[in-house]
Amino acid sequence: MYSGHLNDVRGMAVGHREDGLKGTGVTVILPPEGSTAGVDVRGGAPGTRECILLQPTYAVDQVHALVLSGGSAFGLDSATGVMEGLRDDGVGFDVGVGVVPIVPAAVLFDLAYKAKDAWPDKAMGRAAYEAASPSDRRQGSLGAGCGATVAKTMGFSYAKKSGIGSASIAVGDVVFSAMVAVNAFGHICDAETGDVLAAPEVKGRTLSVEEALLKGAVDFEKGKHQNTTLGVVATNGRFTKTELCKLASTAHNGYAKSITPVHTGLDGDTIFSLATNEVDCSMQLAEYYFPKVVARAVANSIYSL
Repeated sequence: MYSGHLNDVRGMAVGHREDGLKGTGVTVILPPEGSTAGVDVRGGAPGTRECILLQPTYAVDQVHALVLSGGSAFGLDSATGVMEGLRDDGVGFDVGVGVVPIVPAAVLFDLAYKAKDAWPDKAMGRAAYEAASPSDRRQGSLGAGCGATVAKTMGFSYAKKSGIGSASIAVGDVVFSAMVAVNAFGHICDAETGDVLAAPEVKGRTLSVEEALLKGAVDFEKGKHQNTTLGVVATNGRFTKTELCKLASTAHNGYAKSITPVHTGLDGDTIFSLATNEVDCSMQLAEYYFPKVVARAVANSIYSL
């Protein structure tokens, strides 16, 4: 496994809750006060909430939490539980009659894993919020990664289990970190070693992407909403929302290094970006290291199982 975790950026808290029997869960990220945020949504089948607020043309540049959830669009309800927890703790934008927390969320499809009628709800979101801690460094089949699977190029019956992966890289005083819930249509490799970590197997032989696509009998129409890799990248560097949207876009290159094919019409890949604004950092340095740390996190989603 590669070293590090999302909360190696000081002040980041992470909380997970899952239902292992039904194969679904939710992950909550709480950034420290004053953090700026951005997002980049790709693929053909995203499920998101409040992401438009993080586009450069809108006024909001800070968030109070981020939510990664299973359950497809049903899982977006988990963000309401996080909002209620933040509200009860007095965290959010003051609107005169109370506070309104800003909680962007994104979901992945895990309904085919164990239970088609189970997903993270408001109560599970609230529980993940209350469990959030800067010391939770767990990875594997938990939280939003509880029902995550990959390598579905020959259909779900050939899929491999994946989960939550995280990693970090320190460059002098600057820290770059990532957390991903990997639920991809494509095969997974370790971008630095070239090793294939998850791919369909037939009679004990691992198939290449080309072989799997040609041999498979995937119903692409039915499967078009059944994948998505969700990620969060963070740094203690100083960046504006506009810069963070660009960095979230660049961070998707880490997916491209480790998932093949990626950003397909069957995926709704999304990356959120966070900056705690503690130290100076160039865009060029961040543009180099964010894809690298994302690729490591993707690999750890398999190594950690």
